[in-house]
Amino acid sequence: MRARYGVPLGIAAAGAAGLLYSAGFEARSFRLRRVTVPVLPPGMRPLRVLQVSDIHMVSGQRKKQRWLRSLAGLRPDFVINTGDNLSDPEGVPEVMDALGPLMEFPGAYVFGSNDYYGPTLRNPARYLFEKTQGRHGLNGNAPAVNVVHNPWEELRDGFDAAGWLNLTNVRGSLKIDGYEIELTGLDDPHVKRDRYARVAGGPSDAADLSLGIVHAPYLRALDAFTADGYPLILAGHTHGGQLCIPFYGALVTNCDLDTDRVKGLSTYTEEESDRTSYLHVSAGCGTSRYTPVRFACPPEVTLLTLTDRTSA
Repeated sequence: MRARYGVPLGIAAAGAAGLLYSAGFEARSFRLRRVTVPVLPPGMRPLRVLQVSDIHMVSGQRKKQRWLRSLAGLRPDFVINTGDNLSDPEGVPEVMDALGPLMEFPGAYVFGSNDYYGPTLRNPARYLFEKTQGRHGLNGNAPAVNVVHNPWEELRDGFDAAGWLNLTNVRGSLKIDGYEIELTGLDDPHVKRDRYARVAGGPSDAADLSLGIVHAPYLRALDAFTADGYPLILAGHTHGGQLCIPFYGALVTNCDLDTDRVKGLSTYTEEESDRTSYLHVSAGCGTSRYTPVRFACPPEVTLLTLTDRTSA
């Protein structure tokens, strides 16, 4: 019996242990990532930007709520929310409670597909299959039908009431200690809601710093922001790959971005203009309610310290 069943039972036990770890521990092991980005004009004081992304709040996630509330103690200069706050139509009050202390700071937001639509149960292997076919979201797939519509209007109204800027295919700006921070946002490319033509033209000469903000880092959005001369682009969506292989990394990004840039800080060059921008992709701090697991990719929020570009 040992010879016949020992190996399969051992594999099954290892798989069960891995699932227990990824769902019971790592998916709840919240981290703060710190990154320095040299993008400011010479002489400008450093700015601290807290990027929150992919919360995917499900009603009852108290530990996540407490951790998000605690981040106000970092005292950032401003907050950028790159979307996918919801994974539950009933989750809006808990998102607002969790982000309440952070909404005391200046901020701005874009939405992701999960703010608009409820998640559906999917075989995770489909992400690999769609990658090989060059299909992601509604970009190459059939339009979603019979989907749950999340109460994104309530989320929008709550953020707006707190004074956060809605960057849904629009430009906005924040005044931070006398500096003008220009923010140019796109709605989510993953569900074809991005309209770059409405915000095209590049950074304003009057701004001390200009940032591009988008939920899903699709190449068309990165190309547009980079060609227009934005020094830094902030995005989320990828979950850092969510289920990664130790010492190898992510298998998928759930968009057409390469896996080398699935999370963290990198550079991105638009070939035609030969311009380069910094790109920061947040691995996010949540998961879909139907795949509440992470492996070799803990949930995170990032504190970006923006410094003098001559220090690069």
